[in-house]
Amino acid sequence: MRNLFLLIFLTLFLSCKEDVLPKPKAYLSLEYPKKIYKNLEIYRPYSFNILNNTSVIDEKNNWITIKYPALKASIDITYRPVENNLKELLTEAEKLVYKHAVKAEQIIPKDFVNPKKRVFGSLYEITGNAASNLQFHVTDSTNNFIKGSLYFYTKPNYDSILPAVDYIKTDILELIETLEWQN
Repeated sequence: MRNLFLLIFLTLFLSCKEDVLPKPKAYLSLEYPKKIYKNLEIYRPYSFNILNNTSVIDEKNNWITIKYPALKASIDITYRPVENNLKELLTEAEKLVYKHAVKAEQIIPKDFVNPKKRVFGSLYEITGNAASNLQFHVTDSTNNFIKGSLYFYTKPNYDSILPAVDYIKTDILELIETLEWQN
């Protein structure tokens, strides 16, 4: 019995040479291509700059989809003419934003006003595991209204897609800042 106790004691004493530490968390090392913008090549009642390495899908009713194949994402842009219904269009756009409040941690609005180009709108950054993390609407308040939403073709995991959201947010800001109405 004494030998057994001595054997167990020596085994435990000699086997514990180093503390076991958990592995540190790994961080993604994502590298995105340098941004080069070009003007939207299809005719619409609006024009703006888009990222060179995106593809544009021509939809009916002056709608378009800007695809980011490498990121498995798209910006869906809908166009509606303003026909004495600006209040309804703005209400509908905000309802679509706040529909994500269930999954959102926070909704951060940013307003845009450019009276010289008649561009007025808002960008909403939706943090958390919402289906769309960036949404915006822009209008000239008399004739044109655009609504855009960013979607990823994957289950929402905000921590994982945050670098891609930040990358595309710059493109949406470029879109809004270079927007010009054609009519």
